[in-house]
Amino acid sequence: MQKLILTAFMFGLLSFTGPGTDNNLPSPLPEVEIVSASTLNNNTSLTFEEKQLAFEAHIQGIYEQAGLSKKGLSYDVFSKAMAGFQNMKKKGLVSSSKSVISVIDFSKSSRVKRLWIVDVKAKKLLFNSLVAHGKNTGQDKAVNFSNVPNSNMSSMGFYITDRTYYGKHGLSLKLSGVDGNYNSNAMSRAIVVHGADYVSEAFVKQYGRLGRSLGCPAIPQDVSKAIIENIKDKSLLYIHTADKTYKSSFLDEVSAVESFALEMPKNVNQMNI
Repeated sequence: MQKLILTAFMFGLLSFTGPGTDNNLPSPLPEVEIVSASTLNNNTSLTFEEKQLAFEAHIQGIYEQAGLSKKGLSYDVFSKAMAGFQNMKKKGLVSSSKSVISVIDFSKSSRVKRLWIVDVKAKKLLFNSLVAHGKNTGQDKAVNFSNVPNSNMSSMGFYITDRTYYGKHGLSLKLSGVDGNYNSNAMSRAIVVHGADYVSEAFVKQYGRLGRSLGCPAIPQDVSKAIIENIKDKSLLYIHTADKTYKSSFLDEVSAVESFALEMPKNVNQMNI
């Protein structure tokens, strides 16, 4: 086969099932110009638009196959987490053996499950859980954020999970904030993932919201060990908020797209089409 339609190439390469009827998904990808197989053998010859389409198809495929829309994770938030994941891989900040990302959406009520842990390689949702915010960040909704020690507020942005330890909450997971002034003090503030009895459906039923931490993303005790064991040792955690002023170098789309293009098979015979 000498010529291929690029969209067909992308669908085969990424095992993309195609956009469904979900309103959270972007419009179907447009068909682009036919390119030769020899062009596909050299990813550096692809235009940025073609690389961008491939990356978006990759994200859409994971989003659909993992059923993330049905579990309440917006496509926009997931896309930001995936851009961050790609940029972190490029910089060697996350483990090359880790394909798990954690996403917290603090724009949502504490009454709903707003933590998602996704295996992006397997395209599978591993956990969908309640998660608490800091007591000075808000009541039911998280509205105030800080990187300041003793603020008892949550911090937004990108983190890298670190090592585990046993503290007053049992097995806990240290976090390293890598998003400048947004969360750089996470380690010194002892912002960690840990289980807590105030993070439960029973607590929500009694008080109308979750309990709150001193700034840590606290999770239910019955799943804390399993979650921590899955995400420890240099995986990505992205805490999304409604703050429109938030900016991060890890959200650089151009960098993420170019990094992803380098991972695409260079031999047309590798493509499943």
